[in-house]
Amino acid sequence: MLSPRPVYEVYALRYGSHAARQANENFLSDPHDDSPMPLDFYIWAIRSGHRTIVVDTGFDADTATKRARRLTQTPASLLRTIGINAADVDDVVLTHMHYDHAGNLSEFPRAVFHIQDAEMAYCTGRFMCHGHLRKPFEAADVVSAVRHLYEGRLRFHNGTGEIAPGVTVHLIGGHTAGLQVVRVATARGWVVLASDAAHYWANIRNRSPFPIVLDVGHMMDGYRKIEELADGPDHVIPGHDPGVLE
Repeated sequence: MLSPRPVYEVYALRYGSHAARQANENFLSDPHDDSPMPLDFYIWAIRSGHRTIVVDTGFDADTATKRARRLTQTPASLLRTIGINAADVDDVVLTHMHYDHAGNLSEFPRAVFHIQDAEMAYCTGRFMCHGHLRKPFEAADVVSAVRHLYEGRLRFHNGTGEIAPGVTVHLIGGHTAGLQVVRVATARGWVVLASDAAHYWANIRNRSPFPIVLDVGHMMDGYRKIEELADGPDHVIPGHDPGVLE
Protein backbone atom coordinates (compact mmCIF):
# COMPACT_ATOMS: atom_id res chain seq x y z
CA MET A 1 0.00 0.00 0.00
CA LEU A 2 1.28 3.45 -0.91
CA SER A 3 1.87 5.88 1.93
CA PRO A 4 -0.46 8.89 1.86
CA ARG A 5 1.02 12.05 0.39
CA PRO A 6 1.83 14.62 3.07
CA VAL A 7 -0.34 17.72 3.24
CA TYR A 8 1.55 20.95 3.81
CA GLU A 9 0.84 24.37 5.20
CA VAL A 10 2.35 27.27 3.24
CA TYR A 11 3.29 30.53 4.93
CA ALA A 12 3.76 33.80 3.05
CA LEU A 13 6.28 35.93 4.94
CA ARG A 14 6.55 39.54 3.75
CA TYR A 15 9.97 40.91 4.60
CA GLY A 16 10.05 44.14 2.60
CA SER A 17 8.34 46.45 0.15
CA HIS A 18 8.84 48.92 -2.67
CA ALA A 19 6.10 51.51 -2.33
CA ALA A 20 7.41 53.92 -4.96
CA ARG A 21 6.34 51.80 -7.90
CA GLN A 22 3.76 52.72 -10.52
CA ALA A 23 1.39 50.60 -12.56
CA ASN A 24 3.13 51.51 -15.81
CA GLU A 25 6.33 49.91 -14.44
CA ASN A 26 4.71 46.52 -13.87
CA PHE A 27 3.52 45.60 -17.36
CA LEU A 28 5.59 45.18 -20.50
CA SER A 29 3.29 46.59 -23.16
CA ASP A 30 -0.28 47.15 -22.06
CA PRO A 31 -1.01 50.84 -21.37
CA HIS A 32 -1.17 51.77 -17.70
CA ASP A 33 -1.09 55.08 -15.93
CA ASP A 34 1.28 56.29 -13.24
CA SER A 35 -1.01 55.32 -10.37
CA PRO A 36 0.71 53.67 -7.38
CA MET A 37 1.14 49.90 -7.63
CA PRO A 38 3.42 48.84 -4.76
CA LEU A 39 5.46 45.69 -4.85
CA ASP A 40 6.01 43.47 -1.80
CA PHE A 41 8.84 41.04 -1.12
CA TYR A 42 8.17 37.56 0.28
CA ILE A 43 9.84 34.38 1.30
CA TRP A 44 7.80 31.23 1.81
CA ALA A 45 7.80 28.43 4.34
CA ILE A 46 6.34 25.01 3.55
CA ARG A 47 5.73 22.80 6.56
CA SER A 48 4.27 19.38 7.33
CA GLY A 49 5.02 17.54 10.55
CA HIS A 50 8.76 17.72 11.08
CA ARG A 51 9.53 18.67 7.47
CA THR A 52 10.24 22.32 6.63
CA ILE A 53 11.18 23.71 3.23
CA VAL A 54 11.97 27.38 2.70
CA VAL A 55 11.42 29.02 -0.67
CA ASP A 56 13.78 31.93 -1.41
CA THR A 57 15.94 33.83 1.06
CA GLY A 58 15.32 37.54 0.41
CA PHE A 59 17.82 40.39 0.62
CA ASP A 60 19.77 41.90 3.49
CA ALA A 61 19.97 45.41 4.95
CA ASP A 62 22.93 46.47 2.79
CA THR A 63 21.11 45.49 -0.38
CA ALA A 64 17.95 47.23 0.80
CA THR A 65 19.90 50.46 1.24
CA LYS A 66 21.73 50.08 -2.06
CA ARG A 67 18.52 49.50 -4.02
CA ALA A 68 16.25 51.87 -2.05
CA ARG A 69 13.97 49.10 -0.86
CA ARG A 70 12.30 48.88 2.53
CA LEU A 71 13.39 45.95 4.68
CA THR A 72 10.76 45.53 7.38
CA GLN A 73 12.19 42.42 9.00
CA THR A 74 15.00 40.04 8.11
CA PRO A 75 13.88 36.77 6.55
CA ALA A 76 15.54 34.75 9.32
CA SER A 77 13.71 36.72 12.03
CA LEU A 78 10.41 36.30 10.19
CA LEU A 79 10.91 32.55 10.12
CA ARG A 80 11.43 32.60 13.88
CA THR A 81 7.97 34.16 14.32
CA ILE A 82 6.45 30.90 13.07
CA GLY A 83 8.83 28.69 15.00
CA ILE A 84 11.42 28.00 12.30
CA ASN A 85 15.13 28.42 12.98
CA ALA A 86 16.91 29.16 9.70
CA ALA A 87 19.97 27.36 11.03
CA ASP A 88 17.96 24.09 11.23
CA VAL A 89 16.41 24.19 7.75
CA ASP A 90 17.53 21.31 5.51
CA ASP A 91 16.08 22.36 2.15
CA VAL A 92 15.86 25.78 0.51
CA VAL A 93 14.44 26.29 -2.98
CA LEU A 94 15.92 29.22 -4.88
CA THR A 95 13.33 30.08 -7.50
CA HIS A 96 15.99 32.18 -9.24
CA MET A 97 19.07 34.20 -8.39
CA HIS A 98 17.80 37.79 -8.47
CA TYR A 99 18.82 39.93 -5.50
CA ASP A 100 15.45 39.74 -3.73
CA HIS A 101 15.31 35.95 -3.84
CA ALA A 102 18.84 34.69 -3.25
CA GLY A 103 20.53 36.74 -0.52
CA ASN A 104 21.24 35.67 3.06
CA LEU A 105 22.40 32.17 2.12
CA SER A 106 24.74 32.14 5.11
CA GLU A 107 21.70 32.24 7.41
CA PHE A 108 20.99 28.62 6.37
CA PRO A 109 24.23 26.83 7.33
CA ARG A 110 22.96 23.26 6.97
CA ALA A 111 20.62 23.67 4.02
CA VAL A 112 20.86 22.17 0.58
CA PHE A 113 19.90 24.81 -2.00
CA HIS A 114 17.76 23.64 -4.91
CA ILE A 115 18.26 25.48 -8.21
CA GLN A 116 17.74 24.84 -11.90
CA ASP A 117 20.73 24.02 -14.11
CA ALA A 118 19.66 26.80 -16.46
CA GLU A 119 19.64 29.44 -13.72
CA MET A 120 23.18 28.81 -12.53
CA ALA A 121 24.40 28.76 -16.12
CA TYR A 122 22.58 32.04 -16.76
CA CYS A 123 23.84 34.03 -13.77
CA THR A 124 27.45 32.90 -14.30
CA GLY A 125 27.49 32.94 -18.10
CA ARG A 126 27.89 35.21 -21.08
CA PHE A 127 24.55 37.00 -20.69
CA MET A 128 25.94 38.66 -17.59
CA CYS A 129 28.17 40.68 -19.92
CA HIS A 130 25.07 42.82 -20.51
CA GLY A 131 24.44 45.42 -17.81
CA HIS A 132 20.68 45.38 -18.32
CA LEU A 133 20.47 41.63 -17.66
CA ARG A 134 22.84 41.54 -14.71
CA LYS A 135 21.25 44.53 -12.95
CA PRO A 136 18.76 42.43 -10.92
CA PHE A 137 21.58 40.22 -9.60
CA GLU A 138 24.00 40.88 -6.76
CA ALA A 139 27.47 39.54 -7.52
CA ALA A 140 27.99 38.66 -3.86
CA ASP A 141 24.90 36.42 -3.90
CA VAL A 142 26.07 34.61 -7.02
CA VAL A 143 29.54 34.12 -5.54
CA SER A 144 27.95 32.80 -2.34
CA ALA A 145 26.00 30.24 -4.37
CA VAL A 146 29.17 29.15 -6.15
CA ARG A 147 30.90 28.69 -2.78
CA HIS A 148 28.01 26.54 -1.61
CA LEU A 149 28.33 24.53 -4.81
CA TYR A 150 31.93 23.74 -3.95
CA GLU A 151 30.82 22.77 -0.45
CA GLY A 152 28.47 20.20 -1.96
CA ARG A 153 25.34 22.09 -0.96
CA LEU A 154 23.69 22.90 -4.31
CA ARG A 155 21.29 20.41 -5.82
CA PHE A 156 20.50 20.94 -9.47
CA HIS A 157 17.22 20.26 -11.23
CA ASN A 158 16.67 20.12 -14.97
CA GLY A 159 12.99 20.77 -15.54
CA THR A 160 10.75 19.03 -13.01
CA GLY A 161 12.16 17.77 -9.72
CA GLU A 162 10.87 16.51 -6.38
CA ILE A 163 12.02 18.21 -3.19
CA ALA A 164 9.86 15.97 -0.98
CA PRO A 165 6.67 13.95 -1.51
CA GLY A 166 4.04 16.55 -2.38
CA VAL A 167 6.53 19.34 -3.13
CA THR A 168 7.92 19.67 -6.65
CA VAL A 169 9.74 22.31 -8.69
CA HIS A 170 9.04 23.09 -12.33
CA LEU A 171 11.16 25.02 -14.80
CA ILE A 172 9.34 28.01 -16.31
CA GLY A 173 12.05 30.41 -17.47
CA GLY A 174 11.01 33.67 -19.06
CA HIS A 175 11.81 36.13 -16.27
CA THR A 176 15.25 34.50 -16.06
CA ALA A 177 16.64 31.50 -17.91
CA GLY A 178 16.09 29.12 -15.02
CA LEU A 179 13.20 30.49 -13.00
CA GLN A 180 11.30 27.67 -11.30
CA VAL A 181 7.95 27.53 -9.53
CA VAL A 182 7.03 25.33 -6.58
CA ARG A 183 3.96 23.08 -6.50
CA VAL A 184 2.71 22.11 -3.04
CA ALA A 185 0.04 19.67 -1.85
CA THR A 186 -2.17 21.49 0.66
CA ALA A 187 -5.48 20.82 2.38
CA ARG A 188 -7.27 22.86 -0.30
CA GLY A 189 -5.46 21.24 -3.24
CA TRP A 190 -2.37 21.87 -5.33
CA VAL A 191 -0.99 25.36 -4.77
CA VAL A 192 1.70 26.88 -7.01
CA LEU A 193 4.11 29.44 -5.61
CA ALA A 194 4.70 31.28 -8.85
CA SER A 195 7.53 33.53 -7.68
CA ASP A 196 8.46 35.90 -10.51
CA ALA A 197 6.77 33.83 -13.17
CA ALA A 198 3.86 36.07 -12.12
CA HIS A 199 4.75 39.10 -10.01
CA TYR A 200 1.07 40.07 -9.65
CA TRP A 201 -2.19 38.25 -10.24
CA ALA A 202 -2.80 40.81 -13.00
CA ASN A 203 0.25 39.59 -14.91
CA ILE A 204 -1.01 36.02 -15.23
CA ARG A 205 -4.76 36.64 -15.33
CA ASN A 206 -4.52 39.34 -17.98
CA ARG A 207 -1.64 37.67 -19.84
CA SER A 208 0.29 40.91 -19.41
CA PRO A 209 3.99 40.20 -18.76
CA PHE A 210 6.13 41.93 -16.17
CA PRO A 211 8.79 44.04 -17.95
CA ILE A 212 11.89 42.45 -16.37
CA VAL A 213 12.06 39.49 -18.71
CA LEU A 214 14.67 37.52 -20.62
CA ASP A 215 12.29 35.60 -22.89
CA VAL A 216 8.72 36.86 -23.36
CA GLY A 217 7.63 33.68 -25.12
CA HIS A 218 8.67 31.47 -22.24
CA MET A 219 7.01 33.85 -19.78
CA MET A 220 3.73 33.69 -21.71
CA ASP A 221 3.89 29.90 -22.06
CA GLY A 222 4.67 29.73 -18.36
CA TYR A 223 1.30 31.23 -17.47
CA ARG A 224 -0.45 28.27 -19.05
CA LYS A 225 1.88 25.77 -17.40
CA ILE A 226 1.34 27.34 -13.97
CA GLU A 227 -2.44 27.17 -14.38
CA GLU A 228 -2.18 23.50 -15.36
CA LEU A 229 -0.15 22.75 -12.21
CA ALA A 230 -2.55 24.54 -9.85
CA ASP A 231 -6.03 23.43 -8.81
CA GLY A 232 -7.59 26.76 -9.73
CA PRO A 233 -6.85 30.45 -10.24
CA ASP A 234 -6.87 31.13 -6.50
CA HIS A 235 -4.28 28.37 -6.05
CA VAL A 236 -1.71 30.39 -8.02
CA ILE A 237 0.21 32.61 -5.61
CA PRO A 238 2.14 35.47 -7.26
CA GLY A 239 5.58 36.48 -6.13
CA HIS A 240 5.14 40.16 -5.22
CA ASP A 241 1.45 41.07 -5.07
CA PRO A 242 0.50 42.93 -1.86
CA GLY A 243 -2.87 41.19 -2.15
CA VAL A 244 -1.29 37.88 -1.10
CA LEU A 245 -1.60 38.81 2.58
CA GLU A 246 -5.23 39.82 2.13
